[in-house]
Amino acid sequence: MKSKVVVEDTFVHSEETNLTVRKTSLFFTGDGFTAYDCKGQLVFRVDTYGPDSRDLGELVLMDATGRCLLTVRRKRPSLHNRWEGYLGEREEGKKPIFSVRRSSIIGRSNVTVEVFSNPTEEYQIEGSFAQRNCTFFNADKVSVAEIRRKVDACAHVVLAKDVFSLSIKPGFDSAFAMGLVLVLDQIQVDDFSDNRVDADPIISDDPNFSS
Repeated sequence: MKSKVVVEDTFVHSEETNLTVRKTSLFFTGDGFTAYDCKGQLVFRVDTYGPDSRDLGELVLMDATGRCLLTVRRKRPSLHNRWEGYLGEREEGKKPIFSVRRSSIIGRSNVTVEVFSNPTEEYQIEGSFAQRNCTFFNADKVSVAEIRRKVDACAHVVLAKDVFSLSIKPGFDSAFAMGLVLVLDQIQVDDFSDNRVDADPIISDDPNFSS
């Protein structure tokens, strides 16, 4: 596959790259991430500070040293299913390098990614991020990255969904792939919010009833 640099050529490799991605909070969907290579070395990290931070609709992907590589931001004004990616830190007037729009299929992670290169390129992400089972395809329907459940090689057991595998094919930008993971996670947040049902309090005339 022809090399595709979207964020930085440092993260484009000639061999398949396998990252272990871990959510750094077990309490709030959409909170921070860390990603490690096969040697256990930190490659990427995303830091947020509690559930209110995601209300800003903006996340920053950093390398192991804390250098800002990519900013993903919910497009406003827009429906909640459109995101944009900016190289480095986002600044007023700065143009995005890619956009992501999702399908209307609730509970699925089918999205279209448009990269504003010359010429413009498109990618499709099919499957379910919630189940950690989705594939990134280029315009030729060739797989360029995959998200799968992580299996403990020693115990031969599938780990919990807060730890999963991100496999990037040779020539594809792993920083770009990780940025798309952040967007998929936020789409999952939107799905959860849209489908959440708040139960009405139970009211009874029985004086001995306690809700």
